[in-house]
Amino acid sequence: MTESTPTGSGPSTPAVAPRTEAVLSRLQLMVTRKLDGLLQGDYAGLLPGPGSEAGESREYRPGDDVRRMDWPVTARTTTAHVRRTVADRELETWLAVDLSASLDFGTGQWLKRDVAIAAAAAMTHLTVRGGNRIGAVIGTGPATPPAPARRWRRSTPPPEPGPGVTVRVPARSGRKEAQGLLRALARTPVRPGRSDLGALVDMLNRPPRRRGVAVVISDFLAPPQEWSRPVRKLRVRHDVLAIEVVDPRELELPDVGVLPVVDAETGQLHEVQTADPGLRRRYAEAAAAQRTAIARELRGAGAAHLRLRTDTDWLLDMVRFVAAQRHARTRGTTR
Repeated sequence: MTESTPTGSGPSTPAVAPRTEAVLSRLQLMVTRKLDGLLQGDYAGLLPGPGSEAGESREYRPGDDVRRMDWPVTARTTTAHVRRTVADRELETWLAVDLSASLDFGTGQWLKRDVAIAAAAAMTHLTVRGGNRIGAVIGTGPATPPAPARRWRRSTPPPEPGPGVTVRVPARSGRKEAQGLLRALARTPVRPGRSDLGALVDMLNRPPRRRGVAVVISDFLAPPQEWSRPVRKLRVRHDVLAIEVVDPRELELPDVGVLPVVDAETGQLHEVQTADPGLRRRYAEAAAAQRTAIARELRGAGAAHLRLRTDTDWLLDMVRFVAAQRHARTRGTTR
């Protein structure tokens, strides 16, 4: 993938900048009101708890948790030592946001791209309120767009996707830096074609980082064999949350007669006869099988899975999911 790093919140085109700022301001207000109103109590990021990363050892003091005893150091020094842990508030959260051309689509209240950016805004708010650092890698389609839309023929294979374009935003703490991250995300243009989701996820493993939280936001329409292994590798060291963005038309077709459809990632033009009930049934079955395969791969990789739709209250779905995860973690019943 071709990587570019933003040099700051430099000026954008006059037509885009005011709209981007207005959308982000409204989005931040909505996220803050609902999350702070429904998630009572403050947490250090997404994962509550004293800490999970081993830190330095120190001598035992009365009242220390004996479960933290550092027996190797105690044996070497003949003095009781306990192992300190790094608090969760010191952990990093990294976002891998897939902005492939397939996300520039939506038939509900939102575009899938809007839901992806909104989910990133919610994760950012939950992170910075606890003093954590947050960074992101943003992937979009290849720098060279595919050929113009043309009628599909069985003998014509789709064009091979080129290398994607990636923007990396360093992990920083503070609301000002978080706003800069969201601006970089909102101003990243969606290029025609498909980004390499596997390579995008794998960027969160380089360089190796201290244990933290990794959030992958995508529609996961790329074949699972392209991204399942990087997600498994990421899960070895980090807590992984996969946010899948779905539009209702990707699950079932309406009965509207002949429907011309252009594949945004390949440029292929399809004409679909939606009046055929058999075709609509087969489409729904294939879509259900595809989503089941995605959920199975994510579950097998050990990632928490949240599905957001463009035609529902995605923010309420996120609140319920985060609250359920925290409740399960405090009871020791997650995964």
